[in-house]
Amino acid sequence: MSAVVSRPARRQRRKDARPQELTAAALALFVEKGFAATKLDEVAARAGVSKGTLYLYFDSKEALFKAVIQEGIVPAIEEGEALLDQPSDDPVQLLQCILFGWWERIGNTELGGIPKLMLSEARNFPEVAAYYHDTVIHRGLALIRTALARGVARGVFRPVDVDATADVLIAPLLHLALWRHSFGACCVRGGSVETYLSTYFDLILNGLRAAPGRAGVSRCEP
Repeated sequence: MSAVVSRPARRQRRKDARPQELTAAALALFVEKGFAATKLDEVAARAGVSKGTLYLYFDSKEALFKAVIQEGIVPAIEEGEALLDQPSDDPVQLLQCILFGWWERIGNTELGGIPKLMLSEARNFPEVAAYYHDTVIHRGLALIRTALARGVARGVFRPVDVDATADVLIAPLLHLALWRHSFGACCVRGGSVETYLSTYFDLILNGLRAAPGRAGVSRCEP
């Protein structure tokens, strides 16, 4: 006679994992369909739970979106902010780590579809847009501005308007993420992403340098 196997631990693990399953399902649907078109019952179905279960954790689609940002994007920003607290005499490497870190942690992942979503739907959901601006855009640009200001102060970068330059520096990375989540589904880009990134950093670094000359480009070492 076979023994009856009880699985309370498995059920407990699934219960604990449910919020992360819901945010993962929400992220996938937000990127696929957009914020407005995504329905909460679709999120629940994608996660394999009932809509009632979803409401145990999130009382609205806006709350679910905020959880996606807090779990996915905010930790990447916090890693960048932690870099600012580390002693370093190399503002070039700091800037490179921040910019390439954004691409590796956000732009080159499913999270890279969020900027496309926000650009297309911000006017229709101003409260969500304001949250995203304050939580992501404001903090992300502050990282770049700080790295630029340190480079200028140390004479490595020439004097620039750090606010305008930060906007300019993030734009090519946003373009690459937007392409990946739009035309990338049906059109092939000329050249590799690695060549794009190397060319990008080579151009911005030589544009920022206080002294003439060409600087080599190397990937950020953790």
